[in-house]
Amino acid sequence: MPTIDLTTVAVRPEPAAAPNPIAAAPRRVGLTLAELQLAARLAGDAPLPFEVAEPRRTDAMQARLGQSPTALDDEAYRSAVAALHDPAESLARRGLTDGDVLDPGVAGAIGLLAAPRFALDADVSMVGMQAKVWHRHDGAAVASLATADGIVFELGWFATDAWPVELARVAALSEEVAVGHSAVPSYVDLPFELADAAAEACTAGRGDLLPVLAARHTGAVRAGAGVLADDAVVRILGALSSEAQGRLRALVADVSGAAVDTVGVVSWTLLADGWRALRPHHDDGVLRLEVRAAAPDELAAVVAPALGEVAR
Repeated sequence: MPTIDLTTVAVRPEPAAAPNPIAAAPRRVGLTLAELQLAARLAGDAPLPFEVAEPRRTDAMQARLGQSPTALDDEAYRSAVAALHDPAESLARRGLTDGDVLDPGVAGAIGLLAAPRFALDADVSMVGMQAKVWHRHDGAAVASLATADGIVFELGWFATDAWPVELARVAALSEEVAVGHSAVPSYVDLPFELADAAAEACTAGRGDLLPVLAARHTGAVRAGAGVLADDAVVRILGALSSEAQGRLRALVADVSGAAVDTVGVVSWTLLADGWRALRPHHDDGVLRLEVRAAAPDELAAVVAPALGEVAR
């Protein structure tokens, strides 16, 4: 899997204008990495929203002791990419090119990916699988690109009013996710300091510290029924760690100017019964964390404040 940094959104030079506007009707096309890269060249050398890292070089220690698992994964990835069919032939066979002329819809989508006004980058992981998703918006259209392995991509484009449905697809649960009962209430609000310390303790295998941490914040954790007792808080803190089976992180940025303006970050965690939206907020000067149950079709409403008028 190529390394892709979602913490920043790079400013890209504008490519040549797409031949035709993007059609309003939603459309999705599956493309291999080689096909996507060729399509980007045919669309005026449009830059894609990711970069494939250079191959790792074998150092002296690896030469003596063998390659590391990371190096082996990188080699396997590049071997798979090298084995792909010729992109020019496959695109032509599928009717996505006519000579050196790219399908207008595909060209428009790639052009919008390269030169949008707003960018939304999402990183989704669950049951050992990870997917990268890029949404780009300008005017009345949105283009999307997604991949789970860096080899096969889904390119899509649709009108802005279809964006909520497409965002719900980003958060849709895999069939392999086991959904049951959670020990975490559908709503809980706790000091951020407590949540952070408890997560660190559980990661370090020190669950025995949870009662001590809860006692330091007695009366500060709230749920739908009111303030929670310390023993209930300990159960919730432990469940937030033990039940975690996935996460979703979405970053929204205005990339229309010379400088990138990050306008919001959305974080969800996947527990035993589904998603929980994590919302940091201040209450009387204290940083707190709201943990609230969320369905996939609510992602658009959570992202909307970051997008402002664009997502209306």
